[in-house]
Amino acid sequence: MYPDRYKSSKGFSQVDLPHVVVMLGYDFGSGWTMGTEIEFEHGGVEASIEVEGDEAIEVEHEIERGGEVFLEQFWLQKSWSKALNLRAGMIIVPVGMTNTRHEPDKFFTVFRQEGESTILPCTWHQIGLSFWGKAGDWRYEAQLLPGLNSRFFNNSNWIAGGSASPYEYTVSNEPAAVVRIDNYSLNGLRLGLSGYVGGTYNDAYPNSPSTNAVRGIVYIATADFEYKSKHVIARGNFDWGYLANAANIGTANKNSDNSTFSPYSHTFVGEKAWAAGHEVGFDVLSYGQNRSGRKLFVFGRLDRYDSFVPAAGQSDYLWADRTTVSAGINYMPIPQIIIKAQASYAKMALKGDGTPEYNSEPSISLGIAYTGFFK
Repeated sequence: MYPDRYKSSKGFSQVDLPHVVVMLGYDFGSGWTMGTEIEFEHGGVEASIEVEGDEAIEVEHEIERGGEVFLEQFWLQKSWSKALNLRAGMIIVPVGMTNTRHEPDKFFTVFRQEGESTILPCTWHQIGLSFWGKAGDWRYEAQLLPGLNSRFFNNSNWIAGGSASPYEYTVSNEPAAVVRIDNYSLNGLRLGLSGYVGGTYNDAYPNSPSTNAVRGIVYIATADFEYKSKHVIARGNFDWGYLANAANIGTANKNSDNSTFSPYSHTFVGEKAWAAGHEVGFDVLSYGQNRSGRKLFVFGRLDRYDSFVPAAGQSDYLWADRTTVSAGINYMPIPQIIIKAQASYAKMALKGDGTPEYNSEPSISLGIAYTGFFK
């Protein structure tokens, strides 16, 4: 707020190692396989306990750096045919484009798609069952999962935090279902649709009627595409979500325990949220006599999203309605390594009289990413 007061404020810079992923798999034979994916975010958690012998055996607990370490995938799979596979364990939830294609060579920007990763869990993973397969130009997947925890829903990220659990287990009193279909009929083009429906009632612990006994259902529908040719890559997605009983869920969250150690959100949550993003890149080296395998994509991207569309009686948040324009390059000296650079300009919705309530946010980002698979 107060854009005139802060329009001359100095910016800041930061460095980070947002994602480091180690994947391992094993083929047992007879159609049985397993897969794992361990992710270290922001360098992992550098925590230690020290015993100071010269301070009367004082025990000190130190946090040197914040971060996360977690299992993103850990599943066992039985395959009967290419068209029929059953997977069980910690699995990726294929709702939206980012969750199905979250590797750094699957998007142009330095960070993952802004709108989708704001309103949906990213990378979304939960314990569940998955039936999937491929038949001709079609790929399908259907999943059964535990519902999301509405106490993690908030005004800035909608339901994105709902797949988390602060405990050693996930409460799963409510089920959820996911369906995704992809088509590859046209050369170079993939078209995808996905949907999610799941309850949020009583999926938190401890069980408190004032904060948990608020029935809600999350509905999500997404569409996305990717086109690849020798010279051009274009991608796009649109996500729409609806939370039934959002006003009462937000009131319950707002009135819940707000102690220092509470892991839950204490904000209102919007009834709807949506995100749209499109990007196109041109490989300028593909037009010459380039036989070295190098690629240099010049790209542009537009993100438009709103993480808080209010229910009747709720106040709106203009900062949740954002438009971000990005442009930059992706240089690939070899297929596995990508050097990324981009400039972005983010603008929030205007007030009713056409004046800004918040300042725009320009940024410059640089990144290096690589992927490699060992067999």
